[in-house]
Amino acid sequence: MAFEPPRRLVRALGETAPAGDDWLEKLPAAVQQAVALRELTVERVQVPGGRSSLVVLVRRADATPAVLKLAPPRARPESERAALAHWDGLGAVQLIEPVSTPGVLLLERLHPDVSVRSLPEAKALLEAAGTLRRLWVEPPDGHTFETVVERTGRQAEAMRASAAADAEVAPLVDAALAAREELLAAPPEHRLLHGTFRQSKVLSGERMPWLAVGPDPVVGECAFDLARLVRDRVEDLIASPSGAAITRRRVKRLAESLDVDQERLRGWTLFRAVESGVRARRVGRPQDAELLLEFAGWL
Repeated sequence: MAFEPPRRLVRALGETAPAGDDWLEKLPAAVQQAVALRELTVERVQVPGGRSSLVVLVRRADATPAVLKLAPPRARPESERAALAHWDGLGAVQLIEPVSTPGVLLLERLHPDVSVRSLPEAKALLEAAGTLRRLWVEPPDGHTFETVVERTGRQAEAMRASAAADAEVAPLVDAALAAREELLAAPPEHRLLHGTFRQSKVLSGERMPWLAVGPDPVVGECAFDLARLVRDRVEDLIASPSGAAITRRRVKRLAESLDVDQERLRGWTLFRAVESGVRARRVGRPQDAELLLEFAGWL
């Protein structure tokens, strides 16, 4: 199978790839091997696709449609496999192969071009929130998933380093880190979370109207997971003259609809927006950084 990896994937991995990483170079051969091993027929590569994995639309030997997904180790594909296996299709895409080649997942085919983001905003938020609620289950005994404490600890270190080198972001970073410390002092629950949930991660399906895809699972409190959804369509929020008021109403509405403490949701929304904004600034995406940091300033 001859193909060019989607530009979006190449660009995103180029921002995070460690020195000497050759995953992209080996990707064509890895795809060929994965396809041959499973006797799959390739239809097409999903474009623009994701920022951390290659998604290929395929058919199995019995002509059943499926999705072949390949991801580098730093995208934690084995953690994704474990989470999908635990959810077992409840609210999330179904894993077809519980045990497989490391870094390769075979998944049920959803409608890859139809996400909940295609709905009007109010309806999209409602459907996305309902999907997210189904994922918040007890993690399996003896799990090895990263925790919110661990993930945000790594992120906090990078944020401190950025603030030390960039005085302009320091006040927001300080506020975000203070919010994190307060939130971690008394987490209300520990659930298996999607980790990177947003409207574009919810696709139309056959088994259920909407199913989540692409988790980067983490264990912690539900407000952490919901926080990313608050800033969905951030470019529209920033463009609106009442964006700050809309954001505050969204925090309140989402917190109430999913029985999450409103202040905890606001705190995690602040932390995650600042972390994303600082990271975007660090890797050379100034427009994204400006949007995210302006949004964070409203919180």
